[in-house]
Amino acid sequence: MNRFTLNETSYHGAGAINAIPEEIAKRGFKKVFVATDPDLIKFGVAKKVTDILDNAGIAYGIYSDIKANPTIENVQNGVAAFKEMDADCIVAIGGGSAMDTAKAIGIIITNPEYADVRSLEGVAPTKNKCVPTIAVPTTAGTAAEVTINYVITDVEKKRKFVCVDTNDIPVVAVVDPDMMASMPAGLTAATGMDALTHAIEGYITKGAWELSDMFHIKAIEVIGRSLRGAVKNEAEGREGMALGQYIAGMGFSNVGLGVDHSMAHTLSAYYDMPHGKACATLLPAVMAFNADYTGTKYRDIAIAMGVQGVENMTQAEYRAAAVEAVRQLAEDVGIVTSLKGVVKEEDIDALALDAYNDACRPGNPRDVSVEDIIAIYRSLM
Repeated sequence: MNRFTLNETSYHGAGAINAIPEEIAKRGFKKVFVATDPDLIKFGVAKKVTDILDNAGIAYGIYSDIKANPTIENVQNGVAAFKEMDADCIVAIGGGSAMDTAKAIGIIITNPEYADVRSLEGVAPTKNKCVPTIAVPTTAGTAAEVTINYVITDVEKKRKFVCVDTNDIPVVAVVDPDMMASMPAGLTAATGMDALTHAIEGYITKGAWELSDMFHIKAIEVIGRSLRGAVKNEAEGREGMALGQYIAGMGFSNVGLGVDHSMAHTLSAYYDMPHGKACATLLPAVMAFNADYTGTKYRDIAIAMGVQGVENMTQAEYRAAAVEAVRQLAEDVGIVTSLKGVVKEEDIDALALDAYNDACRPGNPRDVSVEDIIAIYRSLM
């Protein structure tokens, strides 16, 4: 048996944020808890949404104590702020950081027995749906607006932990490429490669099946043709990435990921490396590691990435071509697939052990050991 969980409603396209007041009104919400991060307030991105709330006469308060890799403290402070605000719904504006924080806050508010944020790690058997949430992504990468996952950083233990809960999915996703137009090129590249990692890992994960494959292969195609343009801030590229990352999220949220994400989580926890950049840095090496365990799927990936002449290639050739196409895309958008100067030799054993224990690792198509993870890290140093 396979299960698929998606948003109740999603809006797509330029100007989609104008649908937010109607959704709030028809659901009977009275006070909005706006969760966003300081930079989005500073640069006026969040204001695009709050102006709409103001014009509609909708009461709200803003919570912005959210870091790029959101912490347990960010969640705890948010829970307290939500209670003090006496809100009845959440509008999360941002990338994965804001939305992950909002998910954790929303779950704890309706499931107070999980007030210890660490208790949410893994598949938490919460009983109640989170506070109704409208998610407005400002990056084209995490797809947190459509997933049942969120990731929190435990600063004290220097680790990230993944939480998986069907009760945390936003009721409404508002995917408006205009909200992503202010992303700088570097962030566009990193989040876009995160989306590609979602699509590729979701396509080859052990839990993949025909319905998820449909989403993932289309996401690879859309991202492969759109990311370079998005980094140049071309409208067509932005629109393509907004859609491609969402499609990838529809798939991987329901079937899982692999060891690339496990290793990326530890890089972010130890070195505060942006998640998308960590995923992108690792992706070609992890794809090469997994190649012999993917059947004909790398053929599909190579075609979706625009590689020519795949029909005349041997299995070894199309697998190598798929890896090279991903590496070339990363290079074209300015991401160096190397960990030289990032990973410290004395940290490798701990990094590898944490990655092995990460919730994403069991989904990897090839069984992986701590020693394998150490070897992959070292190959990039």
